[in-house]
Amino acid sequence: MTSLGAILNQSDLDPAYKAECLKMPTETDIAREIGKDIDPDAIHKARRHLLSMIGREFAESLRGVYSENNIRGRYSPSATAVGKRSVRNLALSLLAQTQQPVDIKRVEKHYYEARNMTDRIAALTILSNLDVPARGEILADFYQSWKDDHLVIDKWFAIQATSSLPDTLDRVIELMRHPLFSLKNPNKVRAVIGSFAQANPVQFNRPDGKGYELVANAVLEIDAFNPQIAARLANCFRSWRILEANRSRLAEKALKSMSQEKRLSRNSFEIITKILD
Repeated sequence: MTSLGAILNQSDLDPAYKAECLKMPTETDIAREIGKDIDPDAIHKARRHLLSMIGREFAESLRGVYSENNIRGRYSPSATAVGKRSVRNLALSLLAQTQQPVDIKRVEKHYYEARNMTDRIAALTILSNLDVPARGEILADFYQSWKDDHLVIDKWFAIQATSSLPDTLDRVIELMRHPLFSLKNPNKVRAVIGSFAQANPVQFNRPDGKGYELVANAVLEIDAFNPQIAARLANCFRSWRILEANRSRLAEKALKSMSQEKRLSRNSFEIITKILD
């Protein structure tokens, strides 16, 4: 913690370098280092606790970093500007982990005053992982603003699919029924189902196995008309053996269920059986 404070308060550090130093390992990174008997819930809880501690311990310094790296005027793609946006958005995220009203308001203000997509997406991502009233309001505002731009809406889909909140599985099911979603559109499949399975370890690896069931059913449905996309999606199960016993058993059950589907394509069958071997 002392080192983090020193980095935060060192004014002559390049903003991009400071941002990289302050980034915490992802939950997937931590699981990879542990290597066996993985409990995604325990990793998520510990990491969130650490982020909250950092947000509280260094609140004053983080507020300083956030203010000092505000870029006024026109958008610039320069390395310096990119670094400033990166460290500023990181400070915003760490402050929000405390979930204090003043810090949530700061994220809301950041979203509405954003002059570029990077800042707007940063605020949207932060709020998507917090159970606060502003979350629904800003998700709805973003959708209304960008619903005609399919590339941007793919990001809107993915941000919701990777939320760590307990209702994410239900939200993913809703998104799969959304008018702008189609199982026959590979980009939409990657944005919703792929993001959920590959970038949301805590909700994909739910202890009740429902995350595995959802993705396995999607693999089988997609396999009927796009075996290549289905096979790639099935790869999300490849780390099942390093999970704790209950999750490992449920993931194996989902894999075996897929492998026994009589109409399964050769592409998906090879991938699934290789993962099981």
